[in-house]
Amino acid sequence: MTSTSRSANSGAPQRFPVVVVGAGPAGLTIGNILRASSVDCLVLETETREFIEQRPRAGVIEEWAVRGLQQRGLADALLERAQLHTDCEFRFGGQRFRFSYGELTGTHHFFYPQPLLVTDLVRAYADVRGGEIRFGVHDVQLHDLDTERPSVSYVDAETEQRAVVACDFVVGCDGARGVTRAALPGHAHIARHDYGIGWLALLAEAPPSNDCVVFGIHPNGFAGHMARSPEVTRYYLECPPGDDPENWSHERVWSQLRQRLAATDAGPLTEGRLIEKRVLDMHSHVVEPMVFGRLFLAGDAAHLTAPIAAKGMNLALHDAFLLGDALAAYLTKGEETGLDGYSEACLRRVWDYQEFSQWLSEVYHGTSSGDAYRAGTTFARLRRLFTSPTAAAAFAEQYLGTAPAH
Repeated sequence: MTSTSRSANSGAPQRFPVVVVGAGPAGLTIGNILRASSVDCLVLETETREFIEQRPRAGVIEEWAVRGLQQRGLADALLERAQLHTDCEFRFGGQRFRFSYGELTGTHHFFYPQPLLVTDLVRAYADVRGGEIRFGVHDVQLHDLDTERPSVSYVDAETEQRAVVACDFVVGCDGARGVTRAALPGHAHIARHDYGIGWLALLAEAPPSNDCVVFGIHPNGFAGHMARSPEVTRYYLECPPGDDPENWSHERVWSQLRQRLAATDAGPLTEGRLIEKRVLDMHSHVVEPMVFGRLFLAGDAAHLTAPIAAKGMNLALHDAFLLGDALAAYLTKGEETGLDGYSEACLRRVWDYQEFSQWLSEVYHGTSSGDAYRAGTTFARLRRLFTSPTAAAAFAEQYLGTAPAH
């Protein structure tokens, strides 16, 4: 099914079967799936194309998600350029413990920074598949979502005139603070969890100091090391929520990283200039259901997962695959099953990933909690991980996202 749309500058009414609000991984993936099925779609984005293609975000993508992109013709550059991660390392009690999940499962992670994936998806949608996308729009408003004739209006970036777009469905992919979340009815249920901790997110202009991801479990707080490129490394340091990044001088950062990542036989950290410092407060929430009339939520608009287990982008892609396929099936064949089951199918994986993130948070932060009981159970979990094949297999399944979501 296609529709005839008109330019935002023409002054004439516009109509698209689907309007997607937000040009992140979820919104762009849905747009690409629809265009591949010859369904017209309009994507609205408040930022510029240059901004979304450079916006710093993490890039751990699970293998099933990459295969989903590949099946839809969206992974060529990723498969050519991404790094493969097959191991991680825990450091606690002054020792190093290597966890080779690739060897254990035959499955691995792909590391591909989100800005690169967004760049690929924008190009595929707008430049290759001819999808309509409007950047720099503002004052987006949603109308008549509980009817069969919803619409979206916005102020055009070039003309500063309000445009109105009629549609069959509105897809909210504009994050936890976006207009689609603000449009939820009063009966929407939002479950929230605050971990009560912060992470100081750092980018260091320095080569990686280890050949895999490192998790430091230390009484001073958690520390993380992740390669970003041959020249840049991502680090994390546990800190109080709401802490000021300026409280962390160059000397203090590197002193804490050396302490928290120290272990027997571990080489010294390669230090360098800090080119990014920002504090992330660890919290999560889930919106239930993910459908309200003709409004369908996807990605962070529906659920925010603290970056403890690097699950956020993977959940966004899972939503996008299910919703894109369901919308295409309905608009081209009249099939309603996918749309009817969308929320329930997504939420099974969402809650599975939320539970794993909460479990992993205890592993990361139990020893720094000041609670001797939590510290003791943390070390018990870690010892079990490296002495029990069953525990190791269960961890690998959840870490890689290969466990079925019941």
